[in-house]
Amino acid sequence: MSIEKPGLFGVTHSNRDFTQADTWGKNQFNSSFPAGLTNFLASKNLENVYICLDKDLKVSHQKISAEELYGIDPNSDDLFFSFESPFTPYQQLVIGSLPRVDLVTQLRSNGQCLKPIEVKLTALPDNSTCNLSEEYYGCEIVIRPDTIVYLACSIAVNFKDKKEELSQIIGNKFDSISDWTDGTAVWIHITEMITTIDKIILSVLDKQEPILLQPVWKTNGKSPKLTDNCLDVFVWSNFAFTQLFLDVARGELSSNNRITRQIRTIIWLFKMLYDFSKNGQINHHKVIDELSYNTKNDKAFAVSGRVTHRYMASSELTKPRIEKIDIRKIILGGGQNLLSPERRFDAIIFNSPELFT
Repeated sequence: MSIEKPGLFGVTHSNRDFTQADTWGKNQFNSSFPAGLTNFLASKNLENVYICLDKDLKVSHQKISAEELYGIDPNSDDLFFSFESPFTPYQQLVIGSLPRVDLVTQLRSNGQCLKPIEVKLTALPDNSTCNLSEEYYGCEIVIRPDTIVYLACSIAVNFKDKKEELSQIIGNKFDSISDWTDGTAVWIHITEMITTIDKIILSVLDKQEPILLQPVWKTNGKSPKLTDNCLDVFVWSNFAFTQLFLDVARGELSSNNRITRQIRTIIWLFKMLYDFSKNGQINHHKVIDELSYNTKNDKAFAVSGRVTHRYMASSELTKPRIEKIDIRKIILGGGQNLLSPERRFDAIIFNSPELFT
């Protein structure tokens, strides 16, 4: 009788060896488990919630199949999951090396890259919503600078052979910025940058595509106990994702006059598209390193569950479709025994109420 090896549902061919304990470390598990969950959802003929943008620049919900997300049938033997890899079709759009993205789907037969997917496995509720009633629960999302590079590439690729069209949309009003590292000089152009990004997106709205895979795992409030219905998958399109930080920045512009992380992310994205319209390439290392505005570059931005809730609110967020009893069908062959979670002192204290009785 063959003994099943540790693995994840439907992740048959990948660049990770799931028989090895280090493959089950926190960072790797957080990007590989979502692939297994997405495959499992597809096996039950369920589609992912697709957060996308309409012609009025409003976020709406549709459904997107795993096949559309991956660019290939999830059951195909030709599907290869390449985790933490560069999406090489974007290489020509950038100067220097292309950063890695959490997941690149590929064809095994010829190595062709299909889709670049950033992955965020998020807890529901987060700290900002755990004391609210269930229908107001939300997830925090923390975004890396590399994700903004991929976002810029996903937009720029539509103008690869029509730079002039992009130049026309942008116009010449930003040519007067002589020093982009000077926050004061850039600040007066922020509102115009937001308007221009919106115009660029609307001009290629039909080319909207998935960029971020965001599974949610739901607990009973702040406790570590999973709810019975605890897992679901949300997918953000590149354009809906852009509105996430544009909307936050719009609110910030009216209440302060400093460059926050969200506003800096707008500057990064705009500068990458602006440079692409001039040179046909994006020097993302230069943009991110030089345009820091006295804020660390470890992350692009973070938004709390109170912010993400209005974009994600749905029956799937309130009652995720996959039950906790199904986790044993997603993590296979004793893979759970190889998990090595972080031992956080605050979590241990929180889960040891007897210490205080």
